[in-house]
Amino acid sequence: MSTTLWSIQVFDPKADFAVVERKLPHWAQAGTICFITWRTHDSIPRSVVNRWHADRDDWLRRHGVDPNAADWKAQLMRLDRPMPSDFVRVFSDRWHNHLDACHGACVLRRPELAQLVGESLKKFDGERYELTDFVVMPNHVHLLAAFASEEGMLDQCESWKHYQAVQINRQLRSSGRFWQQDGFDHLVRSVEEFESLRRYIAANPAKARLRSGESLHYSKTL
Repeated sequence: MSTTLWSIQVFDPKADFAVVERKLPHWAQAGTICFITWRTHDSIPRSVVNRWHADRDDWLRRHGVDPNAADWKAQLMRLDRPMPSDFVRVFSDRWHNHLDACHGACVLRRPELAQLVGESLKKFDGERYELTDFVVMPNHVHLLAAFASEEGMLDQCESWKHYQAVQINRQLRSSGRFWQQDGFDHLVRSVEEFESLRRYIAANPAKARLRSGESLHYSKTL
């Protein structure tokens, strides 16, 4: 049985979980807290994205993992410790540092747009999902939430992003893509990791050197 957090659990490798294939593979497990990030379509220059993917794929190949395989994440997790943790730390940190450089139009600096995103995240909390924390940054969002089913995570993320994009484009009097199609998600594997991610979310505005009012942070008392 997994360690529980309030009504939320951390990842249990012995329980059922799903790997959903879209543009990227997504691991999901019913009831398990997940760290999710999505970003605006202009948040990282294409050249930077390409370099990141090339470096990531090179690391995986050097450690015997095929980056083009559907199960590359499973291959990674089978490597000897601490290599999986080292991989996540290096490439996740680099990715989030690129986001914190605040490339793109960064329209979510505007309090009314950040509030729109935040309210949509909280709207069905306790009904469709359990939300514990989020931060709306100028060009990306981080959140911690758990979902009732494996399919629920991706369906809810698509619902959030679609609604937010429509409303934000309406306020900006613009059209077209607002969010990048696929986001980043990570099943939380321990209580310690959960607490660390909560601290990361809370500290993200200071890390990115944002001024007061340029971000929106929420954290639920558990």
